[in-house]
Amino acid sequence: MFTGIIENLGEIAHLRRTTTGLALTVRAPELAPQCRPGESVAVNGLCLTVEAASAGEQLLFHVGQESIQRTTAATWSVGRRVNLERALAAGDRLGGHFVQGHVDATGRVTGVRREGETVWLSLTFPPEGLVYLVEKGSLAVDGVSLTIARLTERELSLAVIPYTWDHTALAQLHRGESVNLEYDLLGKYVVNYLQQREGRSEGFTEEFLREQGFM
Repeated sequence: MFTGIIENLGEIAHLRRTTTGLALTVRAPELAPQCRPGESVAVNGLCLTVEAASAGEQLLFHVGQESIQRTTAATWSVGRRVNLERALAAGDRLGGHFVQGHVDATGRVTGVRREGETVWLSLTFPPEGLVYLVEKGSLAVDGVSLTIARLTERELSLAVIPYTWDHTALAQLHRGESVNLEYDLLGKYVVNYLQQREGRSEGFTEEFLREQGFM
């Protein structure tokens, strides 16, 4: 479990395709000395297991085929900066929101616009994701906990504060690029509960959720 509060930026040092996925090496001199094999680290929102810490500054991971198919991992390249967060420890402050590191879908950046010190990040998302999204609700974008400021049926906008923009890999995003999305965990459970109770697998709208008292 994570919070979406990024601890460090890493840099992809090596990528290699394998028969089972992708061998990934991330240079993270500040974070690597703290990590041990077997623990979880979120890399751009993907929960990955540390296989080894090389020379105290590099972390080695394996990205499975399922993750490659459902995330932006297939588009990564050497030199790319990535967001890193270690798993939440019991008793830690929860500064963002509950993030599992299980990417639900990918979105596409439609705009990056500065308004004073704020950066407005706009992106599209799959139509089936709308039921999990609400204005002022939480969304993890490349592992970063953000608040949805504006929402339509196909596009959402996020107002990113200067500190978050400057201290995460969001700053390298540009129009047309894909990002990892993880919808709010509580929202997913609510929708699943209603689907099971009503025996429905689709068709949940904002109006329906409001009628049921969830909004």
